Amino acid sequence: MANQVLTMVQAINMALKQEMARDSRVLVFGEDVGFEGGVFRVTEGLQKEFGPERCFDTPLAEAGIAGMSIGLAINGMRPVCEIQFSGFFFEAYSQMMCHASRMRNRTRGVLTVPMVLRMPYGGGIKALEHHSESMEAIMAHTQGLKVVIPSTPFDAKGLLIAAIRDGDPVIFMEPKRLYRAFKQEVPEEDYFIPIGRAAVIAEGSDVTLIAWGAMVRECYEAAAQAQKEGISCEVVDVRTISPLDHETILASVKKTGRAVVVHEAPRSYGPGAEISATISETLGGALKAPVQRVTGFDVIMPLLRTEDRYMPNPVRIMEAVKKVIA
Repeated sequence: MANQVLTMVQAINMALKQEMARDSRVLVFGEDVGFEGGVFRVTEGLQKEFGPERCFDTPLAEAGIAGMSIGLAINGMRPVCEIQFSGFFFEAYSQMMCHASRMRNRTRGVLTVPMVLRMPYGGGIKALEHHSESMEAIMAHTQGLKVVIPSTPFDAKGLLIAAIRDGDPVIFMEPKRLYRAFKQEVPEEDYFIPIGRAAVIAEGSDVTLIAWGAMVRECYEAAAQAQKEGISCEVVDVRTISPLDHETILASVKKTGRAVVVHEAPRSYGPGAEISATISETLGGALKAPVQRVTGFDVIMPLLRTEDRYMPNPVRIMEAVKKVIA
């Protein structure tokens, strides 16, 4: 089968369509995902092709969406539900934390919850309040939930297919800044990317840049700038926040001796702190410089033009790169 040049929106849509065609247990539902095709049109055409029984709209009730997904999953279905924006996830958090994440342990494996909860997340499009949060640390801290964040159309399709086929609940966070930011060749055929595997997307020798979601592109641009100044950066796309691929991250940092972790989530207690601690505890004296973090700030995501000052960018990343090199 041929490749198609797709945006991330189109790649996710293709993954949903192919999985619904492959497995009749796969259901897609959420606020406006049916007739309208979702606020970002990610689910466009699914209701028309598969009918309102398998792709349908729900009331504006995130706790109900998550709770219904849990019940369906326990009873043999493969629900893929959507929370319209990640800022609304907290209405559903009780269901995901108290039930979805614990069901396998609670029943000693008798019952499992093979569901996917999708949601657009992150800043960069100057949205309204509660629309731009980057709170993946809260989800990753909840044992029993897997947390996946793609950075490219190719990865988005492969990771979503893997999430739908997984036997446990998966939080699939989609960086809306990247929904239509660029296109990439995506195979039409069935493929999946294993959850829990990071990827080295650029080889380098002087410093490792570690990121996920929209920040991967910022790191890639910073690496290109660093190359002009004679600094070779390796870029690692984490892809899965939980479970975290320690092996790939540590192997890269062991090679370069330096690391910069980049994320748009708030700095304190963010995933970057966990990654930094793991690197420092494991590699210790092998490091040529302390690990640096380039992150969002410990404030509520600001609105409109001020958002640009909050988001990490290649300039801030380069400052950290020069600091560890020095």
